[in-house]
Amino acid sequence: MSEPRAVVLVSGGLDSATALALARQRGLECYALSVAYGQRHEAELAAAARVASVLGAREHRVMQVDLAGIGGSALTDASIAVPELPSEGIPVTYVPARNTILLSLALAWAEVLDAGYIFVGVNALDYSGYPDCRPEYVEAFAQLARLATKAGVQGSPCRIEAPLIEWSKARIIREGVALGVDYGMTVSCYQADRDGRACGRCDSCRLRRAGFEAAGLPDPTRYQ
Repeated sequence: MSEPRAVVLVSGGLDSATALALARQRGLECYALSVAYGQRHEAELAAAARVASVLGAREHRVMQVDLAGIGGSALTDASIAVPELPSEGIPVTYVPARNTILLSLALAWAEVLDAGYIFVGVNALDYSGYPDCRPEYVEAFAQLARLATKAGVQGSPCRIEAPLIEWSKARIIREGVALGVDYGMTVSCYQADRDGRACGRCDSCRLRRAGFEAAGLPDPTRYQ
């Protein structure tokens, strides 16, 4: 009997690498999906390829979606500055409907692969306040998957797994290190340079650095 399959959304960052490692630990045959959606830099896509290869994904695909054509986010519009100080409310680094679009692509591929799981590394504790990183959002999408797919209406819906959703960044890091994840190969920075070196000032960099400090582990991030 073949291994059960999972599609794992791999962005190239710390959280998605941990999600892939956890899926592999569960004995799932993993298919990594990354999306080039018009983000500010391509370093995270190069990191995603490294993560998928090193952590044993059966296949890694990069799909194209032009969210830069929609705009409205500092991650897709170079004219909007990436905040380098903490702010109130949902920050301008929020990409409108991004996780819904990415999960929809993963769901479509999962149907073709007959994969029973989709893994996504969203987190509701140490994050920037994005509405599509909350537990109720993940459950709502799981309900959509049950209603809107052939597999779902035939009684075999794809499960949406968000194993990191209630973990602190420190716990994510500790669990990943225990699974052998080399976080030096990941890129989390919103405005990394072409070589993948982090700015050290954006929300993502601050949360990542604080996570390593809280975990009591050395930070392998390459900074500019």
